[in-house]
This record gives sequence, structure tokens and C-alpha cells, in this order.
Amino acid sequence: MTQDERWYANWKEVMDFMEAHKRRPSKYDPEERNQWNWLRHAQKLHNAGGLKPERVELFKKLMELCEKYKHVNQWK
Repeated sequence: MTQDERWYANWKEVMDFMEAHKRRPSKYDPEERNQWNWLRHAQKLHNAGGLKPERVELFKKLMELCEKYKHVNQWK
């Protein structure tokens, strides 16, 4: 498996998770930890400008979904 295939597989896994569960992966749940780590790493690469150009559009779709399912403080 190449790095591109692995990146797309991780992207698809996180997208499917968020669409199925209507939330972002949790860093506290051991089963979701890998997805959360990948998401944070990809965010840091994107913010630093290190994300490959062909991945930027897919990552922006992922970030739009993240904003849709962003945690809202219930005590506001």
C-alpha cells in the first residue's frame, strides 16, 4: 500500500465514521484514537502548508464536515 492509498483510506475511514456517528472521533475512546490522531496530524500539516495539493480539496471537505459536527457546549 502506497502512502497515497493509506492517506485516502484514512480519509475515507474518518469521513465514514463522522457520517455514521454524527460526531468527530474521540481521543478518549481507544477504538477511535487512531482516527483522531490521523485527523490532528492532517490538520497540522494543512496549517503548516505541508499537505499535498491533490489532498487539500478532500481535506477541506473533511473540515466542513468537522465544523458541522463540532461540539457545542450545552451550558451556554
